[in-house]
Amino acid sequence: MEDILELIKKNTKEDHEYVVNLRRHFHKYPETPKNEFNTALKIEEELDKIGVSHKRVGETGVFATIKGNKPGNKIIVLRADIDALPLTEKHECEYKSVNEGVMHACGHDAHTAGLLGAARVLTRLRDKFSGEVRLIFQQAEEIGYGGRIFVNEGYLNGANRTFGIHVASNIEVGKIALVPGPNNASVDWFKITVKGVQAHVSTPQEGVDALYIASQIVVSLQALVSRMSSPMDNVLIGIGKLNAGTAYNIVAGEATLEGTLRCLTEQMRKEKISKIDEVAKTIAKIYGGEALVEWQDFTSPLVNDLTASLEAQDIAKQLFGEENVITNRQPSLGGDDFAEFIKCVPGVYAFVGTGNSKRPETVVAHHNEVFDIDENGLLTSVEMYSAYAIKFLNNL
Repeated sequence: MEDILELIKKNTKEDHEYVVNLRRHFHKYPETPKNEFNTALKIEEELDKIGVSHKRVGETGVFATIKGNKPGNKIIVLRADIDALPLTEKHECEYKSVNEGVMHACGHDAHTAGLLGAARVLTRLRDKFSGEVRLIFQQAEEIGYGGRIFVNEGYLNGANRTFGIHVASNIEVGKIALVPGPNNASVDWFKITVKGVQAHVSTPQEGVDALYIASQIVVSLQALVSRMSSPMDNVLIGIGKLNAGTAYNIVAGEATLEGTLRCLTEQMRKEKISKIDEVAKTIAKIYGGEALVEWQDFTSPLVNDLTASLEAQDIAKQLFGEENVITNRQPSLGGDDFAEFIKCVPGVYAFVGTGNSKRPETVVAHHNEVFDIDENGLLTSVEMYSAYAIKFLNNL
């Protein structure tokens, strides 16, 4: 009997043109978070062609299931994110974005096409596996929105494993990274509003300078990283926005600053949230003002389950060779709300190489206006989605 991995490779190779064309379609017609209406329609159209049942989740998410024909009741969830970025594409190619100011600059077009490719392979091979594969095409990853919708509405209930893929421009095409433990940071947004009292700049003692207070808060928050965290901790506090005042000669009566906190562990995250609140309010009080702190939780830290990571590493080595499997990649302080899936059901997030040094646009940073991928990386994605699902469900 033909080995299951060889069958997967054979089917993936036969479908490669289909997957590439799909990826180029999604790249050409990108849509921003919560607006992926045509993207969802195209996903549903392709699932209909494959013969896979599906339903909408929220306005633009898509959920589908493929059941194996062998006896068994294990469940694995495969996820791809589908949204693009508010960015104007500058890479000239035949599939350049036609939606002005919107671009797939992070590879979600490749994720969507890769999971649809895996759906075709899994449907053809359903006689070869037991249990159930759940497919999640998740909206609005870039704003930390869609993951919790699927979790909160129960689409992961009863599942035994989760698996997701993200392309990576800093990994050579043909390679894959599967690393246990923290891979991506939590992402929290905060806004600090400082209330002061206006006065003429010539009589500052008659007012409360909200701008000065805000400036002291900005400086002091950096000490939470440089002086109140170990240099070995991966924690970041960034302030990207500061607005204050109404005129050059008026003591500012109000100031607002916005920033982000990034941590690789929940413990560090809780500690720094508390400290940021304390620092802002204490400094404001010292100078006679008041500080109000607002928080928005975009995503938890993404921490790959050890057992799932080792399972996936073993399968990847069989597929691609041990020399092409990276097991010690450095964590990123960027976030990804696949973290919410792994918090709910043990799982692993893989990073698939799409960088090719002979094509400069494939090795630029993600979220760059000329970002592109080496489409041979789609072979890796489809094979890994399919193989991990079948191997896990069959207890191999």
